Amino acid sequence: MPKTEHWGWYVERFAPTEEHHHAIGRVLYSGRSDFQQIAIIETEVFGKMLILDGDTQSSERDEHVYHETLVHPALAAAADRSNVLILGGGEGATLREVLRRPDVRLCTMVDIDGLVVDLAKRYLPEWSDGAFDDPRARVIIGDALAYLRDDREAYGAILSDLTEPLPDSPSHPLFNDAVFSLVKTRLAPGGIYALQASTAAIHNAALHCKMARTLRKHFRYVRSFFTHVPAFDTDWAFLACSDTVDVASTPAERIGEYCAGLRGTSAFYDAETHRRLFALPLYLRRMLAEEGEVF
Repeated sequence: MPKTEHWGWYVERFAPTEEHHHAIGRVLYSGRSDFQQIAIIETEVFGKMLILDGDTQSSERDEHVYHETLVHPALAAAADRSNVLILGGGEGATLREVLRRPDVRLCTMVDIDGLVVDLAKRYLPEWSDGAFDDPRARVIIGDALAYLRDDREAYGAILSDLTEPLPDSPSHPLFNDAVFSLVKTRLAPGGIYALQASTAAIHNAALHCKMARTLRKHFRYVRSFFTHVPAFDTDWAFLACSDTVDVASTPAERIGEYCAGLRGTSAFYDAETHRRLFALPLYLRRMLAEEGEVF
């Protein structure tokens, strides 16, 4: 008898010729909001997993790898991190990481899907770790694009924790020149725009490079960085954008001081990790240097 005969399987299709399979121990939730399909499952290897439209968003065992990578390089380099904006981030883990810093005065999170937020509070409380109840948190259920258009605040960091900008994704309207220009107007002097930016593996980095090429039209410094996320079963890329700050060149002493302010809560990010995140392989550097498609 096969050892896994009793399992059901969550199959994540990366491409017509590539699938990743996860054995399901228990389905905690499966349904659909007004915007996307949502599932929360338990797996033997990664614990609980959040899945949107058939794509893994984060897992219990390694979500800190993704969320610390998105948040901390940008906040460590920002001139002023007292006011931070998160686009997306329904699980609350990006909010959690921002609020680990005591010098953050206010963090606004705008997510279009209130059901994801409610389900995360119910089934994935470890992700937010109390962040939704922090008095410095302002959680808005609404359209991030509308918020950017109506808002007049200046932010030391804007963090985009949106789903990939695929044509059928609710995040797709947030990836174009008009939106990137709008984001730039909401940054304070010395501000940084950081975003999750698709896969960076040798066979599927084209979307990341397209995002980077588009953002270079708007910012002086557009730095790619990446790390392997085991639950994604691939290398995952991010971008840090600014007109005044080269996040890749943040001094180790500054990162050390920043991490000291996290008071031992970091499980992944420090100055040594920062250097590795921005040490890109040759194939990716070559791809990023090429002319090509933009949004």
